[in-house]
Amino acid sequence: MTSFSAFIFIAGVVATSSFHLNYPQTSSRPSNVNLYSEVADTDTKFNVFEDYVGNSDFRGKRFDFDPLNLAAAYPPFVPFFREAELRHGRTAMLAVLGFISTDFIRIPGDMYSFDSIPKTIDIHDALLKNGPMYQLLLWIGLWDILVTAPSIKALGEGFREPGDYGWRWFAPESKEGFDVKRDAELKNGRLAMIAVGGIATQSIITGHGFPYV
Repeated sequence: MTSFSAFIFIAGVVATSSFHLNYPQTSSRPSNVNLYSEVADTDTKFNVFEDYVGNSDFRGKRFDFDPLNLAAAYPPFVPFFREAELRHGRTAMLAVLGFISTDFIRIPGDMYSFDSIPKTIDIHDALLKNGPMYQLLLWIGLWDILVTAPSIKALGEGFREPGDYGWRWFAPESKEGFDVKRDAELKNGRLAMIAVGGIATQSIITGHGFPYV
C-alpha cells in the first residue's frame, strides 16, 4: 500500500511538471500563432469547414454538418471539439475490433475463457466483479493525468494540432496526402462510433455474437 501511495504521488508530481513542457510545433501554422486566440478573434472570419478537414460525405462530396451551430457559437473550443472527436473515433475503432475479435479468440487465463464468459457482451460486468477492470480504470486515469491533460493545455496554447501526438511514422510527406489520411481517419472513426453502438445493441437484442443476427 505504501509503494502504491508513493507511485500515485510521483505520478502527480510528473503530471504537474508536464504542464510546463515546451511542446514541439507539429502543424503547418507558424509557431507564434495561437489557434484559440485566432478563432476567438471576432475580426477574423473563422470558418471551421475551411480550416479543418472532414467536411465531406462517404461519396467524397462536400458536407458541412453542424446542425447546432456549435463552431460559430463557441469558436475557441473548436480545436477541443476536434480533439474529442478524434479521441472518441480512435477509441471506437479499437472497440469494434475488440468486440468482434473476442467472439473468436481470448487471451490466456481461466477468467477470460469462453467457458467462464461465453458472450462478449457479458465481459464487462463479469470482469468488473472478478477481473482487472478497476486496474484498467486506474491506468486510463493515469494516462489522462500524465498525457491527456498536458496535451490539451498544449492544444490551447497553439503548440499542437488536435489529435496530433507526433506519431507520424507512416504519414505521407505531402500536405495533400496527409489531409487525405486525416479525412479517412475521421470518417472511419465516425463510422466506428455508430458501429460500436449498433454492435452492443444487436448483441443484447439477439443474444448472439458476430454477425449479431
